[in-house]
Amino acid sequence: MSPRLDLALNSGLSLSQSLTVLAPTPDHDLSGLPRAALVVQPFKPFHDHFAAQGFAATPDGDAPCQDAIVFLPRAKALARALVHQACRCASGVVVVDGAKTDGVDSLLKDIRKRVPVEGPISKAHGKIFWFGSDADAFADWAAPDAQMSEGYRTAPGVFSADGIDPASALLLQSLPQKRGARIADLGAGWGFLSAHLIDGSLHSLHLVEANHTALTCARANVSDPRAQFHWADATTWTAPEPLDTVIMNPPFHTSRSADPALGQGFIASAARNLARNGHLWMVANRHLPYEATLAETFARVEDVAGDNRFKVFHASRPRG
Repeated sequence: MSPRLDLALNSGLSLSQSLTVLAPTPDHDLSGLPRAALVVQPFKPFHDHFAAQGFAATPDGDAPCQDAIVFLPRAKALARALVHQACRCASGVVVVDGAKTDGVDSLLKDIRKRVPVEGPISKAHGKIFWFGSDADAFADWAAPDAQMSEGYRTAPGVFSADGIDPASALLLQSLPQKRGARIADLGAGWGFLSAHLIDGSLHSLHLVEANHTALTCARANVSDPRAQFHWADATTWTAPEPLDTVIMNPPFHTSRSADPALGQGFIASAARNLARNGHLWMVANRHLPYEATLAETFARVEDVAGDNRFKVFHASRPRG
């Protein structure tokens, strides 16, 4: 059991069998909770982690429940939206568990201005507290039905929710006019790059994204019938056909710590899914060490563009 939740349950917090758990990650031990609990997690690898443990898992959902637990994400707007979602679903108690680095102290202060709070309990550099569900008290925290930024639909908590990512913009400027007929956008996000890949030579465009919320936005931003949407981990996804081109702006962390292995997994996936004469176009933060992996995976690698923050690679002829 997660240490703060375990301590709260041993200190008077009582939860029913009718339970919804919002946004847990594999770092959260839910082993002490009933397997009938509904786990809402839009990130595919985390969703699959809890499904494999026997929980009822879904990428989104607001089914009625008695109680709800919110594990705080880093994004403030998403954290508030999850509190509102929990209150909308639950008729009993809403529990909030978060680390100090995720803003739990600030959120606790804001919630105390609206409803009476029980707890809080401090442990392991974070806090847990709970209160009676009151959707009306948090109505202004609801996620917008259609959040727009620079003409694109986005959502709280997705990557680059407030505007076009500068690395993706740099990659787009670097792409050639002729990109091939079969293309995949690995880690497509809300679809900025894919929205600019629609042309007369396109046969199929595969948007691969692990965040279900972002992929829902992409469906609104890329309406061409040749686009196919895959809620999947890009590092393990298999294309239905050999690809001419892969483009990507891969993430480099799933937590606060940078993890170059994640981008390296994207590179391996691109090479595996490309045709023999296929091309990879990739942008990355300048400090990330991808050159060796690219050289091991592709016969030809070029550093084609960049600035003091980002670098763009063109790799071709995947090995093996």
